[in-house]
Amino acid sequence: MSDLTQLTAAELSKLYRKGKASPVETMKAVLARTSRVNSEINALCHVDIEPSLKAARESERRWQKGKPLSPIDGVPVSIKELVRVKGWPASMGSKLTDKAPADADAPAVARLREAGAIVFAQSTSSEYGHKGVTDSPLHGITRNPWNTERTPGGSSGGAGAAVAAGLGPLAIGTDGGGSVRIPSSFNGLVGIKATFGRVPAWPPSMTGDLSNTGPMCRTALDCALMLNAISQPDARDAYGLPEDDADYAKKIDGKLKKLKVGFVLRFGDHPVDIEVAALVTKAAKQFEKLGCKVEEVEAPFPYPEAGRAFVIHWLAALQRLLQLFPESRHNEFDPNLLASAKAGLRYSLQDVVNAQVTRRELSIAWNLFFDKYDLLLSPTVAVQPFEAGKNLPEGPEGKANILWSPYTSQFNLSRHPAASVPCGLSRQGLPIGLQIASGHYKDALVLRAAARYAETNPLKFPALPETK
Repeated sequence: MSDLTQLTAAELSKLYRKGKASPVETMKAVLARTSRVNSEINALCHVDIEPSLKAARESERRWQKGKPLSPIDGVPVSIKELVRVKGWPASMGSKLTDKAPADADAPAVARLREAGAIVFAQSTSSEYGHKGVTDSPLHGITRNPWNTERTPGGSSGGAGAAVAAGLGPLAIGTDGGGSVRIPSSFNGLVGIKATFGRVPAWPPSMTGDLSNTGPMCRTALDCALMLNAISQPDARDAYGLPEDDADYAKKIDGKLKKLKVGFVLRFGDHPVDIEVAALVTKAAKQFEKLGCKVEEVEAPFPYPEAGRAFVIHWLAALQRLLQLFPESRHNEFDPNLLASAKAGLRYSLQDVVNAQVTRRELSIAWNLFFDKYDLLLSPTVAVQPFEAGKNLPEGPEGKANILWSPYTSQFNLSRHPAASVPCGLSRQGLPIGLQIASGHYKDALVLRAAARYAETNPLKFPALPETK
């Protein structure tokens, strides 16, 4: 039998249905691999062994009776530590939180349990998900299983590293500025930030309507299977969309012929790694072979204005932490988070209002773009995975590159769906991601495009991390 830890959720589901593998066998294999591998990458900060084995036994009985709750019944899933799981500490990756067990599941967790998925572990995040890499004063540095000297990205870096390392094929991340898509790119995964409100969230994120909950998997099909579960409405979400009875796993079938696709290599005046540019450009050409009409175009909104609007939204939200915790404990924050929160205090009311105006203008600009083009293709991240433990990669002339992730946050501002799909490995053997975005509510089209592209450009996973 194949190593169960290296199979996708869809592959496990087929084996369960045929009686060739069981949820108990899978859960035991994942737990055993976690005990061997997690110390190398620090992807999971809490593992619930006995409850997960109990859930696996219950799932096994359902499959034996031919009555699984869903195709992901009995599939292990990890949950980012910013997302509530009943009975687990709501740590937010911070030394300052009280670590009291959560008294209720977040909507995505509740829906996954209802679908029979085995919620077995909590994955690491940067503190309050504030940056695009994953390390925190609470849990230390999380590492990329493709190369443990590199970052897995963030803030859902633990989720990305876990799936890439075979510590459960499914993971829940959150995305306030790219935190599902950046680690998906750095770890060779498919991850989607759906249309805002499609996946209910509770409690409300500190970053408000920038933040989204989303799946991170090895395939678009697994993302679709997860979306079928987690996109169900929940009254606790203040911004939830109306119920959508779409079967995403079915909707990702079909060809891409005659779609009009805009390809944007740069969103503005920022550097792009030469290998990132080459692989993403090659991917855009592959869409032409899939029957699309691809045009190289410019982003519809000025990058400096978009970037400033996002930074104001983000830092103005983070400054709330300075009021939530006593000043005597502020030195316990990640120094980068503390600096960001203090920077948020410098913005005036007029700055915030102007940023809101810019956000509306940006959203309209992208709406008009997607009225003309069915899809947007771009890099997910402008750089390759860089050194673990650093907040920023080295840029031109040896200076810190503060513009290393210019592509993802625009779709948090505009609320459009966007996914990352792997488009190859660099010469150093590091994954590079292609971002695919589309108009509002076209989540299934984004996943279908990711699925069709990945079929023509599959990324074969070794068992990671590879022993040296």
